[in-house]
Amino acid sequence: MSNFTLVIGNKNYSSWSLRGWLALKHAGLEFEEIKIDLYTPESKPELLKHSPTGMVPLLKHGDVRVWDSLAIIDYCARLAPDKFWWPESDAAYAYARSITSEMHSGFFALRNHAPMNLRAHFAGLDLSEEVEADVRRIEALWTEAREAYGAKGDFLFGEFSAADMLYAPVVHRFNSYGIEVNDTCKAYMVAVLRQSFMQEWAAAAAEETAIIVAGEIPKDAKGLG
Repeated sequence: MSNFTLVIGNKNYSSWSLRGWLALKHAGLEFEEIKIDLYTPESKPELLKHSPTGMVPLLKHGDVRVWDSLAIIDYCARLAPDKFWWPESDAAYAYARSITSEMHSGFFALRNHAPMNLRAHFAGLDLSEEVEADVRRIEALWTEAREAYGAKGDFLFGEFSAADMLYAPVVHRFNSYGIEVNDTCKAYMVAVLRQSFMQEWAAAAAEETAIIVAGEIPKDAKGLG
């Protein structure tokens, strides 16, 4: 039995679970998964058996408990320092840390009005001003990262990194809702969606049957927000 256990929510919907899961996969750690369906009457009691916040994800490593996706990423970086997590130069590191923190604590309009849903497929949605502002800000961040620091690979800072883990659910959102971005960002999205761990997560999400109403946008939706 693995010494690592990751408690996650539904793979189709849980963006924060994806981030923590990617960290363990990137670190090369073998781990057990405990998946709890979210937004059911049983969800909170089940989550509280594992997590002090009653939220996902939560990493168990022996007697150690790590909650919050970014904390899990940092913890995995300590366990697997040979992997690429953050760029080395001061300027690139500062930019990576800044855009990662901005994702962790912001973009509420996009989060609230365009939940991650790998089964959703829309095109031509009208974005509210608030969602549009979040989209354009993210587009600018991705473009600057790729152009200034991404020459050594296809991801934000060349190789797949912690920054890509934080923005991976956004790639799914843009893809699901047919959100238009510039060519630099389109190429970045293709790279993320083709990344092996992302493909593994998407395949597992496709096998789920649970429907979370809060994560669904009506099929006759005209816009987001």
